[in-house]
Amino acid sequence: MKKILFIMIAFAAVLSSCNDYETYGDKKEKERNAIAKFISDSSIVVISEDQFNQQGYTTNIARNEFVKLDKSGVYMQIVREGCGTKLQDGENTRLVCRFSEFDILEDTITICNNNPNLSLNGRSVVALPDIIQVSRSSGSFTASFESGVMYTVYGSSSVPSGWLVPLTYVKVGRPQSLTDECAKVRLIVPHSQGHATASSNVTPCYYELTFQRES
Repeated sequence: MKKILFIMIAFAAVLSSCNDYETYGDKKEKERNAIAKFISDSSIVVISEDQFNQQGYTTNIARNEFVKLDKSGVYMQIVREGCGTKLQDGENTRLVCRFSEFDILEDTITICNNNPNLSLNGRSVVALPDIIQVSRSSGSFTASFESGVMYTVYGSSSVPSGWLVPLTYVKVGRPQSLTDECAKVRLIVPHSQGHATASSNVTPCYYELTFQRES
């Protein structure tokens, strides 16, 4: 009788642990809910790609518009188009990036290099911009980190795919006058378009990101 009771208790414990197990589908559902809540809490107006195209590939900042790009699932707001020219097909160059990364699930800023007094791993460091090597071929972009906070924190040279989405639409010149401004975008990046850590943990992130050529 004691043996049977022990087996029943062990079986119940196994069932309980199975019920506590979070599947990939569960995590994706949590991500979708978190993004929806973030959009609602931030009073974001989501527009379609068709409307984005009709508006001349712009988003209305006064209305806090973000376009949802169906292919990637990234939500994008173009704050500033930038100066100079867009990255041309066949071109290879280095871009200077400043950013802040916000973990939507945890509701907290994860890392940034916009703050000159950055704390990294418990110590203060000079927040230098991230440098990425990027190329465009047949309309597609590839890129890798050469230096910066993202490379240091996540230990990978791979640039999140979501970061490359705006390069189709913004100019990446280097400001030459007081009236020139570098390109600035805001992004909601699902885990599938994020860095390896976000991808493995099914974590959506929100970014404020600027681009300009290194030289």
